[in-house]
Amino acid sequence: MIGKRRKIGKNLHELAIGDSYQETRKVEDRDILLYLGLTDDANPLYIQHDYASQTPYKRPLVPPTMLIGIASSMISMHLPGPGCHILEQHLKYPNPLYHYSEIDIELEIIQINEEDSTIMIQVKGKNGDGTVLDGTFLVSPASKLESLTAQSLRNFN
Repeated sequence: MIGKRRKIGKNLHELAIGDSYQETRKVEDRDILLYLGLTDDANPLYIQHDYASQTPYKRPLVPPTMLIGIASSMISMHLPGPGCHILEQHLKYPNPLYHYSEIDIELEIIQINEEDSTIMIQVKGKNGDGTVLDGTFLVSPASKLESLTAQSLRNFN
């Protein structure tokens, strides 16, 4: 759309080790139903209360892929923000996350590699039961070219 300003995330030189972003989210049935509809994941452990009650978990779980989606959107929208691209991820789910739970997710830049223009972001997700998400994302921040292009568009308009 011509004339619309586009928000561009921070490029490599605007970032520092220790930069962080934190967000708290509550996972509702609506969120899980949207996920299940998009992915066609029919695992009854994720939505059927009667089924889950017969498992060691006793209650329906939030699909781990939803946690990836939440963390990924935080990276895309906040740290480093729009224009970045996730190249790799290494994640663990030490404890289950149940429906209606609140999850606190924190992102922190733990490494900057100027040679290949990437950053390593540590992600930790916790709730009252402990850690539910732990790992890292390798991210390519918005490039200088994208930032220059966005600046040129702003100047043009």
